Amino acid sequence: MTVRRESPAAVAFDCDSTLSRLEGIDELAVRVGRAHEIVPLTQAAMDGRMTLEEVYARRMEILRPSSQDVAWLGRRYAETIVEGALQAIARLSASGAAVYVVSGGLREPVVHLAGKLGVPEDRVHAVAVYHDEEGHYAGFETASPLTRSNGKAQIAAHLVARHGSLVLVGDGVTDLAAREGGAKIIGFGGVARRQAVVAGADHFIDGPSLSAVADYLLG
Repeated sequence: MTVRRESPAAVAFDCDSTLSRLEGIDELAVRVGRAHEIVPLTQAAMDGRMTLEEVYARRMEILRPSSQDVAWLGRRYAETIVEGALQAIARLSASGAAVYVVSGGLREPVVHLAGKLGVPEDRVHAVAVYHDEEGHYAGFETASPLTRSNGKAQIAAHLVARHGSLVLVGDGVTDLAAREGGAKIIGFGGVARRQAVVAGADHFIDGPSLSAVADYLLG
């Protein structure tokens, strides 16, 4: 099944393993020496073997990222931008599409990456993380829909209501949920190729470059 080729009113990109070659939570886990606990949980959630609700709070409590950790992750995202991301976003924006980043990742690092790609902060949907005055971890935005498996459906419904149509580009099963909110789904396998996404997306692009997304939507 393929989406009809047309210039979309809005396009949303996932962050981890889509705009960046990293899975941000896993990268933080390596930084603090807890990868053996975190990486299997992330993989299970992205493959659909566990729900995001089952793993999100658990991973954050294991990691407890400081403000320094969060800032470091933003820099790592910017160092690992996927080939063609800047060009694809520029072309889509020039076509008149509103470009968003919609991620279950931590907001500050995702905003940092988005800025490098020309996406303004008010078009970033991600999960806030809180710190005390000394920069110690003080929790995360538990009310965010993006901490739940169907969260991207809620964000998608909001963007569809605003723009009329939406294409969401991502690599994981949580991205497929956006279809429930009215989005068409382009699976991207340039970093991680997940069979559930190959089978479930309206269109699938193997990669390696995100330029292929713009080629497909604008061609």
